[in-house]
Amino acid sequence: MCRSIKTLRPPVLPEEATDEDIRAAALQYVRKVSGFRVPAAHNREVFDQAVDEVAEATRKLLAGIEVRGGGRGGPVVTQEA
Repeated sequence: MCRSIKTLRPPVLPEEATDEDIRAAALQYVRKVSGFRVPAAHNREVFDQAVDEVAEATRKLLAGIEVRGGGRGGPVVTQEA
């Protein structure tokens, strides 16, 4: 079953993305870029490593994003002087 990558931050998600959400998005990305739904045995290690690295980069990205304006009910972040 093919899953589309979805936005993983509020206000699209009502709560923070789970590790499962992040891993599923990373897996979908690596599948799309590599062209393989399931890699051959000789590519499994590099495929799995890529999924892990994309998932970690996604966690860092989501942890560092500031959402300003809060549209659609999201949190509002203001700048302090």
